[in-house]
Amino acid sequence: MRTVGVEEELLLVDPETGEPRALSAAVLARAERDPADSEVFEKELHGQMLEFATHPQSSLAKLQEEIVRWRADAARHAAGTGAAVAALATSPLPVSPKVSTSERYQWMVDRYGLATQEQMVCGCHVHVSVESDEEGVAVLDRIRDWLPVLTALSANSPFWQGKETGYRSYRRQVWERWPSAGPTEPFGSPEEYHRRTDAMVATGAVLDRHMAYYDARLSDNYPTVEIRVSDVCLDADTPVLIAALARGLVETAARQWRVGVEPPAPASVSLLRLAAWQASHSGLEEDLLHPLTFRPAPAREVVGALLEHLDEALGEAGDRDLAHRTVDRLFTEGNGARFQLELWEKTGNLRDVVVESVRRTAAGAP
Repeated sequence: MRTVGVEEELLLVDPETGEPRALSAAVLARAERDPADSEVFEKELHGQMLEFATHPQSSLAKLQEEIVRWRADAARHAAGTGAAVAALATSPLPVSPKVSTSERYQWMVDRYGLATQEQMVCGCHVHVSVESDEEGVAVLDRIRDWLPVLTALSANSPFWQGKETGYRSYRRQVWERWPSAGPTEPFGSPEEYHRRTDAMVATGAVLDRHMAYYDARLSDNYPTVEIRVSDVCLDADTPVLIAALARGLVETAARQWRVGVEPPAPASVSLLRLAAWQASHSGLEEDLLHPLTFRPAPAREVVGALLEHLDEALGEAGDRDLAHRTVDRLFTEGNGARFQLELWEKTGNLRDVVVESVRRTAAGAP
């Protein structure tokens, strides 16, 4: 069975006011003194952010246990510095982002200016194991149409600088400001994948291959496909759902490749950008663009089509019940974006949104 791992980025906030606090260096210093956590947490672009990565797991139950554990440990280390952690993809409250100290990050500030300052957004990246670059590129060329559905499911960023944005995943809108971000054309082969990536670096518009911020890419560090379209999710069962669907996408695409099924007629990058925009705007609340037609369809229908597309892979991995159960919960109770908006409409106070998000992050469940 393919292994799957998750990287989550969390916000560090004041537990009383809900305002982001640039304390990642202090939190990391505390984590490094803990043998169990010394290699789990990493700094991110901004000092108000903290990242952790799970180990590769075959069992989604173990993956969820690890996500819950690292969220709890992040909260414990943050508490030691007077902060708390919140699984929010953007800060609901106004913030002045503080770029972390490093030569790489300073290059980005010098090169991209305000766009770098604004990139205080938290994502959820999923790594799924592949056997080779050949298999990985075959997967990338076959999953591209479905990736906006993962954005819709994970949407958890309706606020920006103290304002309602009109989007369910505003993180996606901010992320697209990077010149190398977004969907890609089909690659066809590993050689073409690496040629295009190297050509992009050669322009000087990006620093290196690590800045190939494709929606899905081959990892430079692990034998995996890395899917990068999701917001960090408020409740710990949602990234597990995203991991299940990501593994299903990779397995389904790899099987098609192995038996000689050609990729679907490639949708243009322009259509894929529109599908990603629609998912970012609407989340699960309105129509999405159906990946088989690129015409509007109810979100429930589109997510159902994804589950049907992945049914065999989900069933063989033992993930079918989990996927259907979590999808049903998201449509019934709402994802992180709906939770934030409903609480704000009820209380009129974005501080309450952050404080309650801190509680749910620590609880690991709705």
